[in-house]
Order: sequence, then C-alpha cells, then structure tokens
Amino acid sequence: MDGEDEVRKRGLLERLAAGPVLCAEGYLFELERRGYLQAGTFVPEVVLQHPEALAQVHRELVRAGSDVIEAFTYYGHREKLRSIGKEHLLEPLNRQALELAHSVAAETEGEAPLVAGNVANTNVYEPGAPDVAAEVRSMFEEQVRWAVEGGADYIIGETFYHAGEARLALEVIRQADIPAVVTLAVPAGGELLDGRSPEDACTILEEEGASVVGLNCFRGPATMMPLLRRIREAVAGPVAALPVPYRTTEEHPTFFALPDPVSDDVVPGGRTFPLALEPFQCNRFESAAFAEAAVQEGIRYVGLCCGCAPHHVREMAEALGRTPPASEYSPDMSKHFVFGTDPSVRHRAASTDM
Repeated sequence: MDGEDEVRKRGLLERLAAGPVLCAEGYLFELERRGYLQAGTFVPEVVLQHPEALAQVHRELVRAGSDVIEAFTYYGHREKLRSIGKEHLLEPLNRQALELAHSVAAETEGEAPLVAGNVANTNVYEPGAPDVAAEVRSMFEEQVRWAVEGGADYIIGETFYHAGEARLALEVIRQADIPAVVTLAVPAGGELLDGRSPEDACTILEEEGASVVGLNCFRGPATMMPLLRRIREAVAGPVAALPVPYRTTEEHPTFFALPDPVSDDVVPGGRTFPLALEPFQCNRFESAAFAEAAVQEGIRYVGLCCGCAPHHVREMAEALGRTPPASEYSPDMSKHFVFGTDPSVRHRAASTDM
C-alpha cells in the first residue's frame, strides 16, 4: 500500500497506550516440534537452513492475532553459535532473522505488526565476575546493533534469571536509543539467582529505562500470576506477562520438573522437560482465561512463551475482543456430527453412546 491508502504503523508505546499488545513467542519449541530445530542445543539455525519454515510460523502467529513478530534471534548469540562450531554464522543469522520478520510483516493487510529484535539469557553470566560481564555485554552489543540496523521497532530482552544480566541487556539496548521490553524468568524458589525478588528487579529495570518490564518463560499461568500481581503493584509503567502454556503447580512452579508417572518408563531419564510436556499443556481456553485475567490485573503486554501455538494465540486475541484473520475458522460445534445442535445435522448420535 502507498499514498492515501497506507495505514500508519503505530509504535509500541502508542499501541500500549491504546490497549493491550499481544505478543506470541515460543519459536524454539514450535520449530523443534515441526522438525526444523534440534532440542538440547536449541540453536536457531532454522533462520538460515529453512527460512521458509520460520516465515510460515511468523505468518500463522500474526494470522492468529499476534501484534508482534519477534525476530528469531533467541539463543542466536555468540556463545550458542560457538558451542556448535558455527560462530561464523552469527551475523548472517541475526541479519536474516530481521529480514524474515520484516518480509512477513509487509504481507499483512492493514496495520503491520511490530518487528522486535531479541536478546536473551547467555547462560554464562556470573554475578561478581567482571570479565564474564564484559563478555556478555559484547554479545548483547553486537546483537542489538544488528537488530537496530535491521530496522527493529523495539528490542525484547528476555528469560533472564539474573537481575544483573537483565540490567546489562537493558543498558546496551538503551544506549542504542530504542524501546526495551525486559522480561525475567523466575526459578522455582521464587527469586532470581542473584537474590532479588521479581518485583524489586522489575522496579530497578523500570527506573533504568525499560519501556515494559515483567516475566516470561519457566512458569505457567497458575504460578506466574501471583508474581505478576506483585510486580504490577511495584511498578508504574506497562507490565509484560508471557508464561509457558503448561500446568505448573505450587509444588512444581516451573516446567523443568513436572512429573509424569504414566510415561516415566518410556521417557529417557524420566524427565518430561523439554520433550514430553504434552500431558501438561494448557488448552486454548486456559490461555484465553489467562489473557483476560492479566488484562483485568492491569497488565498491558500479554502473550505466551515456549509451547505457544497459533490456536492459543487466536483464543487469546478473541478473549481480548479481537477478530484476527484466523477467526474465520474459529470452532463451531453446532454442526458437529455428535454434539451439534443445528437442525441441519441429520443423523446425530447420542453423545452418551460415543
């Protein structure tokens, strides 16, 4: 579109001022399930090896109602590429991830989705280790630079389980003069690994210039919401909430240790994470209920992390009063051959007999 027909694209802060922003994440799990990414290493080589597969996931999530396309550079940092002997692919991977996100955004009718750059936990950060902090900062600096050069609308810093690493990422993003959404991943003990509570860490991040602060990953809706309420009370600005769509519990507050005695004897090592989590998957209605509850709590930036799929996103979008393109195929059980109530269903069997 051009000229008078062009729809103005609002920035992140403008959209947040107008209403909730829905952000679908979870590319690692989704592309692993589809056979384009290796579990364990979880390096996003799919960006270069099968860009058409990644582009299709972007399309499906936008079609389902996501307001954001997140460039798939999660774990696309130097340490991860070094671990598989492909450090030379680091820059091409990051640059192509932004290009793919923009190409799919350009296909969208009406207002285009936002394109977010991404930096994430490096898994090497150590509190009180200046040399390691310098290494981590360097990794963030190159990824942020490529994201900005690639035209990102804002940058997501996510899945930080050390407040110190989150602050490093934020400092680098702010130096690039681009909005930052910074989300923390809270371990089972309820505090970050450097001893700060989620609400204290989010307060600091907001004071240091994050546009949005909050939580993502590790915890499902049930065990993330209590922490989100504390964060909402502690900070003044927008709060982000992106749980994993799994049924975590008070006894098992993260998805790393969910037990499944039914399949323990067939799952290697008896560990359900990350390859045997299906018994704990939240359904689409639970996802929608979380979105509604989060917005009622005053949370403006909502979504899902690892385990997110388009049907979850569509249901969340509809719960927020939207009608994304995928709503054309929202369920209509009135014409189901067993459970339907429409007069056109002629030979409906009694549901009790099925």
